[in-house]
Amino acid sequence: MSNQAEAMRPPTEDEAQKAGEALEALASALTPAGALPIQVTSNGETTRIELPKALGQLVLDLLAHVSREEMVTFVPYGAELTTNQAADLLNVSRPHLIKLLNDQEIDFHKVGSHRRVKSEDVLAYKRKRDTARSSALDRMQQLGQEADAA
Repeated sequence: MSNQAEAMRPPTEDEAQKAGEALEALASALTPAGALPIQVTSNGETTRIELPKALGQLVLDLLAHVSREEMVTFVPYGAELTTNQAADLLNVSRPHLIKLLNDQEIDFHKVGSHRRVKSEDVLAYKRKRDTARSSALDRMQQLGQEADAA
């Protein structure tokens, strides 16, 4: 996309449709090993490349999200995030994120008067939070089954 503002919007219906078509075509082209062969023609010259399984899956995942008209943001590992970006990544409000930072749940540093958070710290917190939630749900399910059996 040409600029930041254009990138910060959900895909259009047409983009979602094209992404769905691309997803189907590319998924059917995967090699048995999971690599994604791609052929690109530019200025009359054709170049064939084969994306390794991990990169091919990344492309397919991107297209799957866009085909569902979901907005996608790439966050490079090691990137420094603003508090707004970190809150968006965790799907929490900015005030809640500030509380997490002040409670030292997530490391941060200041650049002038602004807080900055490393993406890997936000993702580590997210994994920890999601694991705790999953464990709590499993425990609730177990307790419910024990209550039903009694």
